[in-house]
Amino acid sequence: MAGIEFTDLRVNGSRLLQRILALADIGAIDGGGVCRLALTDEDRLGRDLVVSWMTDLGMDIRIDAIGNVVGTWGGTDPSLSPVMCGSHIDTVRTGGKYDGNYGVLAGLEVVETLAEAGIETDRPIAVGFFTDEEGARFHPDMLGSLVYAGGMAIEVALDLPGIDGTRLGEELDRIGYAGPHPCPGVVPHAFVEVHVEQGPVLEAKGISIGVVTGVQGIHWEEITITGQSNHAGTTPMAMRHDAGNAAARLAVAVRDIAITIGGTQVGTVGAIDLQPNLVNVVAGRAVLSVDLRNTDSAELKRAIDALGAACGEIADTEGVAIERRTTADFDPVDFDPEVIALIEQTADRLGCSVQQMASGAGHDAQMLARVCPAAMIFVPSVKGLSHNVNEYTRPADLEAGANVLLHTLLKLQAV
Repeated sequence: MAGIEFTDLRVNGSRLLQRILALADIGAIDGGGVCRLALTDEDRLGRDLVVSWMTDLGMDIRIDAIGNVVGTWGGTDPSLSPVMCGSHIDTVRTGGKYDGNYGVLAGLEVVETLAEAGIETDRPIAVGFFTDEEGARFHPDMLGSLVYAGGMAIEVALDLPGIDGTRLGEELDRIGYAGPHPCPGVVPHAFVEVHVEQGPVLEAKGISIGVVTGVQGIHWEEITITGQSNHAGTTPMAMRHDAGNAAARLAVAVRDIAITIGGTQVGTVGAIDLQPNLVNVVAGRAVLSVDLRNTDSAELKRAIDALGAACGEIADTEGVAIERRTTADFDPVDFDPEVIALIEQTADRLGCSVQQMASGAGHDAQMLARVCPAAMIFVPSVKGLSHNVNEYTRPADLEAGANVLLHTLLKLQAV
C-alpha cells in the first residue's frame, strides 16, 4: 500500500455530484434548499437512499441504538480497527444541499473509486452518518456522534424531547432506525470529515482546501422570561412587566457581550417566542435561544458569566423572572496534529492551495476526537452561505475535497 498514496487515482466528481443532487430531492423546499429534520419521514427516506447506495457497494451496514449508520468496506485484516469518515444527512428547516451530506457521499465516492481501481486496503474503510447532528429537532447538536463516542448515555438520549413534543426514542422506532448495535460504537483508527466551510474565508482568499485545526466551544441556553400580560393601551410604561421588552434587551445584550469580548467570540439569539403574541397585548412570557461560541474556553466562560449578569440586571429593571436552561455545552476541541499535517501535505501534493483554520460550526468530528485521532477538510462555500437554501459549493471544489479525503484515508489505512 505504501506506493499508491499519490498515484493518479482520483474520484469521479460527476458521480459524487449526482448523488448529492439525488439526496437533495428528498425534503426539497422552495428556492433549492432542503428540509430533512432528524427522524422525520423525510429523514427516513434519505437514510433509505444512502443505505441503498452502501448496499450497492457491498458494504457491511450496521445501525446502532441511536440510529447512527456505519457502512464498512474492504480491509485485508478485518481485525484491524477501521479508518472512518462521514458526517450527517439531517438538515435544518431551511438547509442547503451540501451541509453534512457532502461528507457522507464523498466517503461513498472514495469507496467506489477504490473498488473500481481494484485496490485492497489493509484496514477497513468505514463511512458513517450520525443522527441529529444539527440539533434542530432534538437538543443538543452532534447528538448521534456524542452517543457514539460515549459522551451521553443511550438511555438519556432516547428520552430527549423534540421541539414538536415528540420523544427521540419513539421517533427512532417509528421510522425503523432503532438499530441492534450497541453504543458507544467501535473506536476507529482515525476519523476524517470533509465538509463545506459554511463561511466566507476560503472563497475570499481563493483557497481550495481548508485544513481544520479544531472546533469552537459551543454553549446553548433556552431562556424563559415571565412577566405579566396586560392591555397595551391602558398599562402605563412604568408599570409594565413586559417579557417582550426584556427579551429584546437580552438579545441586544448577547450581541454586546460578543463585541466586547472580541476575538473569536460570537453570540446569537436565533429564536424568540412571545406569548400571547398579539399586537395589542403586553407579552407575559418570552422564550428565546442563546448561542455562544469561542475557540478559547476561558473567554467562552467569560461570555456565559456576562450573560448571567445581563439576565440578573434585566430581571431587576423590567420586573420579570428569568430562568435559564443549558441545552448544549461543549468545550473547544483541538484536532490531532499528525492528522492535520497529513491532510495539509496531501492537499499540497495534489496541487491544492491550503490554509489551516478553526471551525466556527460544530461537527461530528469533534465528538469522534474524544476517542481517536481526528481532523477535518473544508472546501469553499460560495458567499459563505450555509443553513440557507442558496448554499452552494462549486463542483470542482467538491471534487478536490473528495480527492484529498481519498488520499488521506489511503495513507491512514496503511499498516
